[in-house]
Amino acid sequence: MQLIQETPDLSAYLVADEAVDHHHPLVRETAAKLARGAANSYEYARVAFEFVRDTIAHSQDSGDLRVTWRASDVLEQRTGICYAKAHALAALLRAEDIPTALCYQKLDVVHGLVAVRFNSAWHRQDPRGNKPGVDARFSLDGERLAFTPDPASGETDCPVLYAAPHPAVLDALKSADDRPHLWETLPTAL
Repeated sequence: MQLIQETPDLSAYLVADEAVDHHHPLVRETAAKLARGAANSYEYARVAFEFVRDTIAHSQDSGDLRVTWRASDVLEQRTGICYAKAHALAALLRAEDIPTALCYQKLDVVHGLVAVRFNSAWHRQDPRGNKPGVDARFSLDGERLAFTPDPASGETDCPVLYAAPHPAVLDALKSADDRPHLWETLPTAL
C-alpha cells in the first residue's frame, strides 16, 4: 500500500496540538527519560514504542472505564484505547523531532496507528498493546501490526497519513463519558 501524506510539508508531522501535546512537561520528561538510554533516533523510536505498547494499558483489555485522548493524560493515567495510545506515541516521538503521522485501519470500527519517518520512508507502527492473538512489534523492515484487515469482510488499510487526529476520532474520544459510551460511538469510517 502506498502511504499518502495529508500535507506535503514534513514539518506538519512535528507539530504539537491539543491531542499530541508534546510540549506538556510530562511528555517532555517522559521523552527525556526514554532518550537517555537510546543510542540514536531509531533506538529511541523503538524504546518509545515499547514503552507505550507495554506500560500503558489498553483500556478494553484492562477493563478501565476511563477515556483518555490527550497524550499527556494518557501518560499520566496509564490507560487508553488505540487512538489515545497512538496520540501518546506520536507526542513522544515528535518531542524528539521524529516526524510522526496518525493513520488508521478500517476494521469493524476504525483502528488507530502511527507512522514514523525514517530513511525517507514512512513505517506504520501499532502501539495498541499485545494480548493473546495480538503481537505488534516495532519494525522498520516490514509491518508488524496488531491486525491485518480482511478485504473480504470490507476491512481496509487507510493510506492517508494525518498530521493531527482525524476529527471523527477526536470527537468520539472527547464526547465519551466512559469507555462503554465510547464503544457505542466509535467511528466506523473516516
